[in-house]
Amino acid sequence: MDIVSALQAFLRVVETRSFSAAASDLGVTQPAVSRQVAALESHFNTRLLHRTTSGLSLTAEGERMMPMALHILESVEELGDAVGSDGTTASGKVRLSAPAPMGLYLSDRMGDLLSTHPKLSVELILREEPSDLIEEGIDLEIRLGDVADSSLICRRIGWTTAFLVASPAYLERYPAPRKPHDVSTHECICYSRAGNGRTWSFSSGSDEVAVRIAPRLLSNSAVAVHRAALSGAGLAILSHIIAVPDIAAGRLVHVMKDFPPTRLPIYLVYPSRRNIPLRVRTVLDFLTTATQQDPSMCASGDAD
Repeated sequence: MDIVSALQAFLRVVETRSFSAAASDLGVTQPAVSRQVAALESHFNTRLLHRTTSGLSLTAEGERMMPMALHILESVEELGDAVGSDGTTASGKVRLSAPAPMGLYLSDRMGDLLSTHPKLSVELILREEPSDLIEEGIDLEIRLGDVADSSLICRRIGWTTAFLVASPAYLERYPAPRKPHDVSTHECICYSRAGNGRTWSFSSGSDEVAVRIAPRLLSNSAVAVHRAALSGAGLAILSHIIAVPDIAAGRLVHVMKDFPPTRLPIYLVYPSRRNIPLRVRTVLDFLTTATQQDPSMCASGDAD
């Protein structure tokens, strides 16, 4: 048995929750993936997956194997990086998760990364909620605000900049707010990132003011909030990445400029600082550089 290939098959089945999807990703047949996972179970004399008509799930033994299997494969990739092309050629796929605004910003710049590293590929996942990095096989994730999971490696790469905005049509019906507490009387469109969508925080430069609001529209998608704001549904807090083109074109109006939304740190998180493959280090460096190239994301100081 090729244990490396078997571990790759096992991890891909867990990530996709499908033997057929794993086979498609790996470029082999579904029976071949089934045989590899079965051989792995036979080798360790234990069942790793529960197979039912409703889907797949890990056994307790499979749960314990996951982090060790990831470590083994990372070490194999690092060995390949070290002995192949003098460790200077990044190759393979990196799974990157990011909130939608950051994902849009990065996708505009992804062409340069991929043309510089022709053997590298990136799977860009737009997601507003934090991922389970190990279970889902995510190599890198961009998170906004403090990271609660102390087991993850966190690197601050910048700061958010956001604007309170509304459409001209909305402001014809309601006067623009002048101070934070005026906001609570308005129709509000809220982005419920990580379960928080009913409190907005603003800064005067020296003090922060939290405002409790009753949203008329609540969404876990920044893109949906953006479109609703354009339609005239109410006030919204939008990332500068999304809002600036519409403000410049007059489709949205930047209001309450003296009290901007509180800035949040932008963190790049990953499972371990040990044995980081060259493909992952390459994307990590790209993300750090791309963020620092935007003055609105690095204006609060240099990244850690």
